[in-house]
Amino acid sequence: MIILLIVTAIILLIILWLVITYNGLVKKRANVEEGWSSIDVFLKKRNDLIPNLVETVKGYASHESNVLQKVVEARNLSSNAHSVKEKNETESTMQNAMMNLFAVAENYPDLKANSNFISLQQDLNSLEDDIEMARRYYNGVVKDNNIAIDSFPSNVVANLFKFKKADFFEIINKTERETVKVSF
Repeated sequence: MIILLIVTAIILLIILWLVITYNGLVKKRANVEEGWSSIDVFLKKRNDLIPNLVETVKGYASHESNVLQKVVEARNLSSNAHSVKEKNETESTMQNAMMNLFAVAENYPDLKANSNFISLQQDLNSLEDDIEMARRYYNGVVKDNNIAIDSFPSNVVANLFKFKKADFFEIINKTERETVKVSF
């Protein structure tokens, strides 16, 4: 009788552990999805702001059509990307295009003084800060999720119920990763 109680207690503890571990993995997966949703919302807001910015710049610097076209192309790439991996690839292009746009704007004092341009630039800067904060949160919950999926003994439950690791959201900018060469 005592052996039956011990075996029953052990089975109940294993079932309880499975349920707790499974629910923890579900919570981590939900945090990853929520974090990605926040990033996606901010990226959409930014993509919605870009046409207004391009139109404002176009009024002052219409002969800079190559730069404006690259911004529009980068926006379209970003809008059409859906997965984390696709967004990673398009964000570098978007950042480079926006840096070029603002570099062009520096050559036009009237544009830099335009209240509409200033407002759009401030909104864009605010959105970039929001994207960065959301990216940090997302990457933090991805790290927690991936550690739980890889760590023993929770990896047993993760494999059993086919939990998948999530991708980090890192902006792949080749120029940032290159070693800077300094010569005198």
